[in-house]
Amino acid sequence: MSENEKTEGMEPKSAAESSSKAEKAPKEKKAKVPAKKPGLFARIGKWFRELKSELKKVQWPTTKQTLNNTLIVILCVIVVGIFIWVFDGLATAVLNALLHLAGKV
Repeated sequence: MSENEKTEGMEPKSAAESSSKAEKAPKEKKAKVPAKKPGLFARIGKWFRELKSELKKVQWPTTKQTLNNTLIVILCVIVVGIFIWVFDGLATAVLNALLHLAGKV
C-alpha cells in the first residue's frame, strides 16, 4: 500500500493529540522482534531484479557514438605508441653514442 493510501483513510489529528502521543512514545519501550532475514536465493533474485531495473535506467550510447569513441581510442593508442617508439629510438641512439665515446663498444 502506498503512503498516500495509508494516510487517506485516517482522520487528521489535533495538535494536542499528536503532541501527547509524541510524549508517550519515548516512554513506551517495546521489545522489537528483528525481521527474519530472507533466504539466499530470495536475496539473489532480488539483486537480479534490482540490477535489471537499474540497467533500464542507463542511457546507452548509439552505434555511431560507440564507433566514434572507439576510433578516437584507437587513434590515441597509435599516437602514444609512435611517441614511445620515437623516444625509445632516441634514447637508444644517445646511449649508444655515450658508450661509443667512452670506448665501451
